Amino acid sequence: MDILKRIEKLRHWLGSNHAEAIVIPSTDPHCGEYVPDHWKIREWISGFTGSAGTAVVTTKDAALWTDSRYFIQATEQLRNSGFLLMKENLPETPTIGEWLSSVLPTGSKVAICGEMFAHQEREKLAKELKKGISIKSFVDPFNDLWDNRPDLPLDKIYKQPIKYVGIGFIEKLNAIRELLKKEQVDNILLCALDEIAWVTNLRGSDVHCNPVFVSYLLIGLDSTTLYVNSQKLSEELLNDLENKNIICKNYKDVFKDLSKLDSLWLDPSSTNQAVYEALKVSPIEKKSPIAFLKSIKNKQEIEGFHQSMLRDGIALVKFMKWLRPAVEKGNETELSISKKLEEFRKEQENYLGISFDTIAAYGFHGAIVHYEPTNETNIAVKPEGFLLLDSGAQYLDGTTDITRTIPLGALTPEMKLNYTLVLKGFIQLGLAKFPEGTCGTQLDILARQFIWKEGKNYLHGTGHGVGSHLCVHEGPHQIRMNNVPAALKAGMTVTDEPGLYLEGRYGIRIENTLLVIPYIETEFGSYLQFEHLTLCPIDKEPILIEMLSRDEIEWLNSYHQTVYEKLSPYLCKEEIEWLKEATKKI
Repeated sequence: MDILKRIEKLRHWLGSNHAEAIVIPSTDPHCGEYVPDHWKIREWISGFTGSAGTAVVTTKDAALWTDSRYFIQATEQLRNSGFLLMKENLPETPTIGEWLSSVLPTGSKVAICGEMFAHQEREKLAKELKKGISIKSFVDPFNDLWDNRPDLPLDKIYKQPIKYVGIGFIEKLNAIRELLKKEQVDNILLCALDEIAWVTNLRGSDVHCNPVFVSYLLIGLDSTTLYVNSQKLSEELLNDLENKNIICKNYKDVFKDLSKLDSLWLDPSSTNQAVYEALKVSPIEKKSPIAFLKSIKNKQEIEGFHQSMLRDGIALVKFMKWLRPAVEKGNETELSISKKLEEFRKEQENYLGISFDTIAAYGFHGAIVHYEPTNETNIAVKPEGFLLLDSGAQYLDGTTDITRTIPLGALTPEMKLNYTLVLKGFIQLGLAKFPEGTCGTQLDILARQFIWKEGKNYLHGTGHGVGSHLCVHEGPHQIRMNNVPAALKAGMTVTDEPGLYLEGRYGIRIENTLLVIPYIETEFGSYLQFEHLTLCPIDKEPILIEMLSRDEIEWLNSYHQTVYEKLSPYLCKEEIEWLKEATKKI
């Protein structure tokens, strides 16, 4: 009923402002995947809690678009909400522009909140709209519509030690200014929060699980300005920024200052529409160079990944040793095991929190790709079937992301078959050797080839970059079916996470975080390969060993030997015995 009342309130606003529809994305002024509570407007208006989705409300209809990760979740959460679910990327699903063009009268106005709409997405929508339908940008109306709207966070910003970041702010700034000169532009505005955190070597806690802070960063050839709420800066940090010649201004002052610039580089995919509307000049539109610079990890960052993965592996072994006996005793639930895993991680040095909400998905919940247990959905975990556990941590020196599918009791032959198919794809992608310049899309089939032969598939990506004590999802590179042209480079991190999901029954996913490293130099050029950073046993019980090739068996045995050798020195006698059995050769 609350959702229906909110929709009616929003429709009244539409009428008062002479608009026939409003488009509400999941993002914030910084075009982030995960956002502070203050900007979770799409969730507030629709009740859908997934991280990706766009709500559209007209004077008569309402619909929500989301991707395949959330089809099952959205179906449940949108029931009786007044929203029609639109399943993205299916042939029968219209785009937002197509749908609006079909349901709105000729000459209608579509409202957007300029600060919360990426310029690139605004332009895409404008091209799709027909019948003379146009877009009108408004200042955020939800301060008045949303009762008790959460305030913007005021937590303090902190410095990331140079021993972990490896490269100082001044060195990064000089590299960026060289790129500005090359493009013959005087300024670049950074809006993406992880890019700002990386350049400044600062971190925050404004976004759940992501160590970033709400701000803009304007880098000129001769000056640098950080637009941020001053309450977030300690006196010590203010002095440090001043010593680095960083000017600090109020967060909202960015719009006034932009109007004074004669030359500016903007990334249209990460810059909001309100920034564009503040300009007096036409900007140079080009991808931000920071995403690529950030994706190539330096020596200290790579060492931080190794150390954080080691500590994470210790915590995971302790947890996995505890898990099955605890489940057999009874009284364990999805939420209780999530809490227990976090307890083991909290024992580790440099632990700062989880890197995303733990996906502890038992039984049929495992088929919901991004399921997160809540008090309403939490179910008992029993000594049978599969537990899909996707989790990660933020350490001061690194970010982790790992998935294991754990058998808790009897399995069917079909379960073992599907587990083995997923494992084979996981291993083959990790074994890949490829020439410099290869993009993730070219490698994606290695992970899917075995399930494709069975007429099966998963619709999410196979791999994404991972930040260095930053966001657990980062680009520009990905491994996925649809074309992402960014090439894989030595020093990049990327996950390897194929899966398979049977709605209403169970899900399977296996995931490690990998590092791209050099392989060989030949007359045909430079070749790359992957190094597995994640250290954690892969459960052998569901494997149909006769389905594995010799290379796959050799890889699994070698990986398990590495896991044992690296983790066992930090474990007690009982844990070592458990790990020895878990990593025993097949």
